[in-house]
Amino acid sequence: MINEWIVDINCDVGEGINNESKLMPYISSCNIACGGHAGDLDTMRTVVKLAKEYQVKIGAHPSFPDKENFGRQIIDMSCADLYTSLRQQIRDLMVVLREEHLTLHHIKLHGALYNLAAIDEKTANVVIEVVKSIAFPVYLYAPYKSVLADIAKKEHIAVTYEAFADRNYNDDLTLVSRTKNSPIIERADLVFEHVHRMIFKKKVKTIDGVEVGIKADTFCIHGDHPEAVKLVEGLTKKLKDHHVLIR
Repeated sequence: MINEWIVDINCDVGEGINNESKLMPYISSCNIACGGHAGDLDTMRTVVKLAKEYQVKIGAHPSFPDKENFGRQIIDMSCADLYTSLRQQIRDLMVVLREEHLTLHHIKLHGALYNLAAIDEKTANVVIEVVKSIAFPVYLYAPYKSVLADIAKKEHIAVTYEAFADRNYNDDLTLVSRTKNSPIIERADLVFEHVHRMIFKKKVKTIDGVEVGIKADTFCIHGDHPEAVKLVEGLTKKLKDHHVLIR
């Protein structure tokens, strides 16, 4: 009998690229922008209906409230203001989900907030309080060995370890900054090699060529990647060829 592995493939969507109908057939969960860095109630409704059609798990994708910079810069704001912003973003998506008789599956932060919460305890604690304020259990997608994941586990929040199929890593498991050389993996064959190593060897080859231990249950391809559809289609097909189930 052939052993099969099970992984989740997720995409960040609702960010104005309008490629969701092409992505949904190949992914098992999605992270919907809910007004912080992109999106509004109309875009949320469109993407939620597509996710419902393709039976894709739905997550909120909140960020610093900064559409001008697409949520990719740290915003200096109080913990109270950040909490209020994140709660409102998630509530807006939950309104749309209720219209479609669906529930929220997970929360995954976006951009600068994702990276900051991974290393900064104060920011991570704000996020944890937001998650705890939701009336039902949801998963938190977070990086392995991150401050956010560690605090979440202590607070008995279900963590799904996330890794990036289309991003290069530093030796400390942080993502290579988009301001540096080679932050993004462009080629489909390299994306598969990257993910395959993380699944089967539980290691990631960093930008410096070092193999570092990593755990991941879900792998992200950014929906705004210029080749997102090609990458996710190719990755899904090759994983299935290697007896990896996507769900």
